[in-house]
Amino acid sequence: MKRYGLIVAAILILALAFAASPAAAAEKIGFVNVQEVMITSTIGKKEAEDLRKSIEKTKATLQEKEAELKKLKEELEKQKPLLKEEALKEKDSVFQKKLRDYQIMVKDSNDEIQAKEQDLQKKMIPEILKLVQAIGEKEKYSMIVDYSLIPLAYHAKEDDLTKRVIEEFNKVYKPKK
Repeated sequence: MKRYGLIVAAILILALAFAASPAAAAEKIGFVNVQEVMITSTIGKKEAEDLRKSIEKTKATLQEKEAELKKLKEELEKQKPLLKEEALKEKDSVFQKKLRDYQIMVKDSNDEIQAKEQDLQKKMIPEILKLVQAIGEKEKYSMIVDYSLIPLAYHAKEDDLTKRVIEEFNKVYKPKK
């Protein structure tokens, strides 16, 4: 939350500085949605599809384990009145162990998916930012703001560089087969 406040404050200070300077009319500010570039670029779509396939595979495995646990619990409930206390404790212990294993598997799967998403971001964002910087330098922008990180009340659509960055990104970075 502090970071968000600092970013907003910095943007306001920069906006005031540009507004106060006589050269403010010559300043050129662009906008880009880096998140959209990641999602809609060719390589981004391929990586998202690979991640989706991985999630589906993991989900299928988890559903199998969940069904197994449900079956085990139903058996335990049916046999509860018939079993002696010692046998019931043993079966309940087996069920609890399998339940813990399942919960650990779910947590590990979620952690793995999150790690893959972060790796993807670490790989793609610097490359996208290089393109944005190159466009900014080439066309003499004073500033290019990523509005996927900072909610903006308004920005001129003609100054939005997102589609252009996507096109450039698709030309430069091809998905590996």
